[in-house]
Amino acid sequence: MSDVAVLGAGMHPWGKWGRSFVEYGRAAARAALADAALGWPDVDSVVGADTVRCGYPGYVAGATFAQALGWQGARVTSVYAACASGAQAVSTARAQILAGLADVVLVVGADAAPKGFFAPAGGERPDDPDWLRFRVLGATNPAYFALYARRRMALHGDTLDDFARVKVKNAAAGALNPLARYRTAVSAEDVATSPVVADPLRLLDICATSDGGAALVLSSMEFARRHGHRDAVRIRAVSTVTPTYPKALLDLPDIATDSAAAVSPPPHTFRAAIARAAYEEAGVGPGDLSLAEVYDLSTALELEWYEDIGLCGAGEGAKLVRDGVTALGGRVPVNTSGGLGSFGEAVPAQAIAQVCELTWQLRGTAGSRQVRDARVGIAANQGLFGHGSAVVAVR
Repeated sequence: MSDVAVLGAGMHPWGKWGRSFVEYGRAAARAALADAALGWPDVDSVVGADTVRCGYPGYVAGATFAQALGWQGARVTSVYAACASGAQAVSTARAQILAGLADVVLVVGADAAPKGFFAPAGGERPDDPDWLRFRVLGATNPAYFALYARRRMALHGDTLDDFARVKVKNAAAGALNPLARYRTAVSAEDVATSPVVADPLRLLDICATSDGGAALVLSSMEFARRHGHRDAVRIRAVSTVTPTYPKALLDLPDIATDSAAAVSPPPHTFRAAIARAAYEEAGVGPGDLSLAEVYDLSTALELEWYEDIGLCGAGEGAKLVRDGVTALGGRVPVNTSGGLGSFGEAVPAQAIAQVCELTWQLRGTAGSRQVRDARVGIAANQGLFGHGSAVVAVR
């Protein structure tokens, strides 16, 4: 059995608070421990998801959060995997539990993000496709997402209205989430009249940068049963696979030379490989999903995720959002939390926050955004330099 129990989930609200990431992480950790009905001394291990923007304490996040909570002898681990850092932290915690090294592990991620674009970190990296697009092409994330959006429009006939529908859907869910940064419903007209950032994407099509924190308390199934958590949500799979060559499988178009109208979609993408590995490990498939949390750095990118996690075939993502399939009340709601469009990016906390949302939905405690009879959920994201993740949780 590869399951581990989620005993507690907690977050610090997203926003621009102007305080240390340590404060956000400590608040999220305390909320998760309270949710688990456990004390800090009960924790055997702390796994921190690193932030590279917050100085040395951010590079040793596990120890930083352990110190902030009060040294009590727990082992510490710090991990970095760009936007997948939180899922890597969950994977590390799960491995420690399944190996018998710990009964209870606290997973924490938090960030204090700058305004505007994230500056590339880590120095010169000419073998990194993301560094190359930043430095050689000048393609910041919004520009890159815009190229993907144009590609979808050329290949599949997606429209600006389709992209706006994603934002309207996610904003409606975010308006119901007290932890979200943006809690106001928007209309398609609001999206269409917001400023252009990178054509065809407008301001409301892309996510902001944010401060925030998220934490989980994970345990062995035996510990959960002994302490009265017999019906706990379980993490059944964590996928952190890397891309597969040749280039076609990476879904990284040669954007300086490719003509989108002439290039067929690749047979499967890196994002699809991430999800497929998680499904295989969990013994479930897309047809089993009650909900999904995906990495909506842009509205157009969310449509790609529908296809990558197997909700539909290539080029069919826009039809799902047109038909209301992925909205609250639809067959497979996606981003019931409100997504990054409602939260913004607090990088090391994001994948953990996704699992928090799955946990609350699978428990049936998500309030007015609750998915009826939720039993299986997937959280998925992709980060820089071949990092990506998918987590399958079940009830």
